[in-house]
Amino acid sequence: MTGLMFAQAAQERPPLVMPEVEYSALAPIVIPIVGALALLLFGSLLRTRPPAGAYASIGVVSGLGSLAAAWFVWDDIRDGGYLAVANAVVIDGFGTFFVATIACAVVLGSLVADAYLRREGLDGPEFYVLMLLSASGGMTMAVANDLIVLFLGLEILSIALYVLAGFQRGRAASREAAIKYFVLGSFSSALFLYGIALVYGATGSTQLPEIAAFLARNVLVSNGVLLAGMALLLVGLGFKVAAVPFHAWTPDVYQGAPSPVTGFMAAAAKAAGFAGLLRVFFSTFTTLELDWRPVVWALAIATVLVGSVMAVVQNDVKRMLAYSSISHAGYMLIGLQAANADGIAGALFYLLAYTFMVLGSFAIVTVVSRTGDTGHALENYRGLAARRPVLAFAFTVFLLAQAGIPFTTGFLAKFYVIAAAVEAESYALALIGMLAAVVAAFFYLRVTVFMYSAAPDGAEPAPRLAVPAGVGIALGLTLAFTVVFGVLPSPILRFAQQATFLF
Repeated sequence: MTGLMFAQAAQERPPLVMPEVEYSALAPIVIPIVGALALLLFGSLLRTRPPAGAYASIGVVSGLGSLAAAWFVWDDIRDGGYLAVANAVVIDGFGTFFVATIACAVVLGSLVADAYLRREGLDGPEFYVLMLLSASGGMTMAVANDLIVLFLGLEILSIALYVLAGFQRGRAASREAAIKYFVLGSFSSALFLYGIALVYGATGSTQLPEIAAFLARNVLVSNGVLLAGMALLLVGLGFKVAAVPFHAWTPDVYQGAPSPVTGFMAAAAKAAGFAGLLRVFFSTFTTLELDWRPVVWALAIATVLVGSVMAVVQNDVKRMLAYSSISHAGYMLIGLQAANADGIAGALFYLLAYTFMVLGSFAIVTVVSRTGDTGHALENYRGLAARRPVLAFAFTVFLLAQAGIPFTTGFLAKFYVIAAAVEAESYALALIGMLAAVVAAFFYLRVTVFMYSAAPDGAEPAPRLAVPAGVGIALGLTLAFTVVFGVLPSPILRFAQQATFLF
C-alpha cells in the first residue's frame, strides 16, 4: 500500500527539467577550471620533475585562454547581454569586464610566482591549481544573476585564498595569516548568507532581476527585514574588498601571506568583491538608493581616511601596501556612492588600473624580499636605485600612479570617481577624497626617497638583486599598461563605459 502511494506521488510530480548550460558563454570561467584539472593530472602522473616554469606556463596559458574567450564573448554581446543557465548567470559587458580583469591577474600572478616558488622550495602544481580555482570563483561572482550563485562564487574564491595565504608552511607569519583570514572570512560568509535569507524572506526571490522587479512594483510598509538583509550583504562584500570597518584582517594577512599571493589577492579578490557590490546595489536595489547611499557614503569616507592615515606610520612595505589597498577601496566606493553611469565606469576603470599597479608593485616586493620572504622593512629599499635602477624606476612609477600623479592610470582613476561624486553633488565626499590623496602621496614618496637614498656610512653593501624572467615580463606588462593608458586612456575608458552601458 505504501509503495503504491509513493508510485502515485511520483507520477503526479512534474518531470525534473535540467537547465541548459551554454558552455560557449561560460568558456572564460570554464577554462581556468580545466587548467586547474590539467595541472592536477599533469602533476600526479608525471614521474620526473618537469622543466622549470612548466607549471607556471600552464597557469599563464589558462589565464590567456580565459582572456581570449572573454574577448569573443564581448564581441558577441555588443548589442546587449543575455541570461544563461536558467537565468542564474548573466552574460553582459559588466561581467565580461571583470572576467577579463581577473584573467589578467591570473597571467601576471603566475609570472610573478614562478621564480618565487622555486626560490622558496615550494614549486609544484598546487599553487597554480588554487589560483585558477580562486579566479574561477571570482569570475562566477562577476556574472552571477542570483544571490545563491554569488555566494557560491564567493566561497570558491575565498576557500582557495585561505589555503594560498598559508601556502608557505615553514613561516609562522604565513600560517597566522591563513587562520586569521579563514576565521574572519567565515564570519563574513555567514553574515552574507544570512543577508541572502533575509532578502529572500522580504522579496520572495534570490534572482537579482526578480528582486528589482518586486521592489519596483511594491511599496513595503515595513521594510526592516529587507534593510537588514541589505546591510548584511554589504558587510559580507565589504569584508572582501577591505572596506572600513571590515578591514581588520587586511594588514596582517597581506604581511604574512606569500608576496605573490598578496598581489593576486589584492587584485582578484577586490575585483570580485566590487563586481558583487556594484551589480547588487546599483542594478538590483536601485529603488532603495536613499537607504543605502548614505551608508556607502560613510563607508567611503572611513575607508579612504583610515587607509591613508594608517599607511603613513608603517615601516613595513607590505603593511603599507595593505593600508594603501584599503584606501583604494574607498575611492572605488566613491564611484558606487555616486550611483550614476559615470561613477560605475570610473570604478571599473579604477579596478583595472589598480590590478596592474598592485601586481607590478608586489612583483618588485617579491624580488626585494629575497629568500625567506622577510625583507619587507623600509630599510631594505634604501639604495635600490644604485643596485637596480630599472627596478627602482618601475616601483617609483607604480607608487606615483597609486598616489594619483598625472600621466599615469592612477591619476585618471581618481579623477573619474571624484568627478562622478561631484556630478552626484556629493561635494564633501569628493573633497575628502582629494585630501586623502594628498595624505597618501606622503607615504608613496617616502618609499621613493628611500630607494634613491645612499646607504649610511659604514653599512654593509646590500646584495645585488636578480630579476627572474617571469618577473621581468610581468613588470614590463604592468609598467607599459600604467604609463601608456595613463597618457592615452581612451580604449580602457571606452571599455569601462561600454561595460556599464550593457549591464
